[in-house]
Amino acid sequence: MAKTPEAGTTAPDFTLPGLVLGSDGEVTRGSYTLSEQRGNPLVLVFYPGDDTAVCTKQLCSYTSDLDRFKDLGATVWGISPQDLDSHEAFARKYDLGFPLLADTDRAVAKAYGIAIMGLGLRRSVFILDADGSVSWKHVALAGLTFQNTDTLTQQLSSIAGRA
Repeated sequence: MAKTPEAGTTAPDFTLPGLVLGSDGEVTRGSYTLSEQRGNPLVLVFYPGDDTAVCTKQLCSYTSDLDRFKDLGATVWGISPQDLDSHEAFARKYDLGFPLLADTDRAVAKAYGIAIMGLGLRRSVFILDADGSVSWKHVALAGLTFQNTDTLTQQLSSIAGRA
């Protein structure tokens, strides 16, 4: 398995299928390629499963605070091993406001060094700067808690301070 990318290194590129729930309730499906997001910060949120207690709390929290991320020029992507149909049901149930990407074979989780054999992945957040480099990361050991918006926006603010 690959090692987790360190701060200052370029994040492993990937393309995954994903979807986003629009404000009108329409779902747009498409491909999401990391290298095409350069130019603005990106928050990659790896979460173990749709519609599970901690993941639901985490993603609902980020959706509620989405304007705080946008105010810092950042986009948020959620990534988990479930398929797009599962993601769509999850997004609709909780009105999630950012793209959910399907890493069904866990290839991206493996590339980021967060896959757990037979279990899925470690709850993790990677904040990438506008150049696609890892600026900050948090990889949970147990995944029973998550990084709150205050922590993430503080890290995003530090990127803006360096630009």
